[in-house]
Amino acid sequence: MAILLAPMEGLLDFVLRDVLTRVGGIDRCVSEFIRVTDAVLPERAFFRIVPELRHGGRTPAGVPVRAQLLGSDPACLADNAARLASLGPAGIDLNFGCPAKVVNRHGGGAALLQEPELLHRIVSAVRRAVPASMPVSAKMRLGFNDDQLAEDCARAIAEAGADELVVHGRTKAQGYKPPAYWDRIADVRAVVRIPVVANGEVWSVADARRCRAESGCQDLMLGRGMVAQPGLALAILADQGVAAGRVPDWADVQRLLLYFWQLNQSHIEPRSRPGRLKQWLNYLRRNHPEAEEAYQSLRTVNDPLQVEAWLDRLPVNQAPEAALA
Repeated sequence: MAILLAPMEGLLDFVLRDVLTRVGGIDRCVSEFIRVTDAVLPERAFFRIVPELRHGGRTPAGVPVRAQLLGSDPACLADNAARLASLGPAGIDLNFGCPAKVVNRHGGGAALLQEPELLHRIVSAVRRAVPASMPVSAKMRLGFNDDQLAEDCARAIAEAGADELVVHGRTKAQGYKPPAYWDRIADVRAVVRIPVVANGEVWSVADARRCRAESGCQDLMLGRGMVAQPGLALAILADQGVAAGRVPDWADVQRLLLYFWQLNQSHIEPRSRPGRLKQWLNYLRRNHPEAEEAYQSLRTVNDPLQVEAWLDRLPVNQAPEAALA
């Protein structure tokens, strides 16, 4: 069983990838999308989204990161994939699932699920453009307005040469509203011969059990559930009888928050840092009652110095390297 960390634009950036992969249980990450339009991007554009490229395509904890491309022009995507491949990612992923209106309006993300033939051309072009040894994967939803083309899209992606397919169990129209239709992932899995990874609405060990049973997939991709509970991957593995490490408690999470804050200081302007911390706390309060108290304490605070003072008062305020040691 493999557990992947999902790409989440505006949330799961390289900082949170670093933090969450230090906890353990994650086998591979996929980066947020790198938008491709009509030109080959400079190397700095790839490094900005996936700085792990400077370290062998891995997080500091050693977890491989596949870099995700988003676009709709097969030739341009192929050219960018070739340049990206030369930088040494753990693989290249293609985004066929983003539900954002601005992305869909320009024919990218989930909008491509209306055109299985175009999906085939994109995957085929990218597969030809990168070394045969480099994995090419894709992430899709069940469809755009409905799921009638789900199987056709999956076949197009697989037959074009993708090595793996992640399926988010909702359409673009369904957004992120529960439930995720894991049984439809099983239908998609039945028509392709490549590994299929299930994604969507896995917030707990019980959800993971049901998702695997209904989708027929051994492997899972975790997104918001892992952000809300950093120990979720470890708990799922423990439920499967795999001893992968200790599930973090609230004291551990506080240390992670300290480390998260320190990492953000290096790449986010001061006025934006409190918002990033509160964004994560907002997810954490789903599973940690203490996070609710912390969130309420900081909810109206926008001064980074006040946030730092709050962090300094945490009882576990010690070297962040000690987190989950």
